[in-house]
Amino acid sequence: MSEIACRLDALRDRITSACAANRRSPESVRILAISKRHPADAIREAYAAGQRAFGENYLQEAAGKQDALADLGVEWHFVGGLQSNKTREAAERFAWIHTVDRLRIARRLSEQRPEELPPLNVCLQVNISRESQKAGCPPEDVAELAAAVADLPRLRLRGLMSIPAPADGIDAQRTPHRQLRELQERLQAAGIAVDTLSMGMTDDLEAAIAEGSTLVRIGTAIFGPRPQP
Repeated sequence: MSEIACRLDALRDRITSACAANRRSPESVRILAISKRHPADAIREAYAAGQRAFGENYLQEAAGKQDALADLGVEWHFVGGLQSNKTREAAERFAWIHTVDRLRIARRLSEQRPEELPPLNVCLQVNISRESQKAGCPPEDVAELAAAVADLPRLRLRGLMSIPAPADGIDAQRTPHRQLRELQERLQAAGIAVDTLSMGMTDDLEAAIAEGSTLVRIGTAIFGPRPQP
């Protein structure tokens, strides 16, 4: 068994244990393997071990990997910052975008999504910890943005994503994840059908699963330390 396959097995065991502790089914939590700066061969190795969804941060880097791995049935997710001049490529190349935080970006993605492809799955990025250096919609603006994005014809609003400030201990880690879940519940109560909470990474996935994460974004625990650029 390859090293990446062993790491994936260990990660799945972590998720199973976290789900058992919170009376959840392990099938309710998907793994998004964050492959930023890792080579296409590492993605191919993870794919051979059963991983199907991969997340990339940079469009140019992602494009090369997508072309090299076109023979595989990879589900590509974009998890990096998205500028207006890059929306067309993102709309054409990815199945999911996790970082929509402005209506202007959402409109461009909807307009530029090719008709022959299914609607683009999107998550709204929420600056749940209100950090000035991080992107994301302020929590108080999420409901208005979600309602507008849900009406765009070539997008499918799936849910919310966040990258909370680092915290020590599971109780402190759970707080921002709980806040994101409560935002999702308010959207659902308002009639907006969202089913995804993209939250939790290698260091806090147990806290995220305890608060309802349906998709954990994992890089280091699968691929090891990220190569330097």
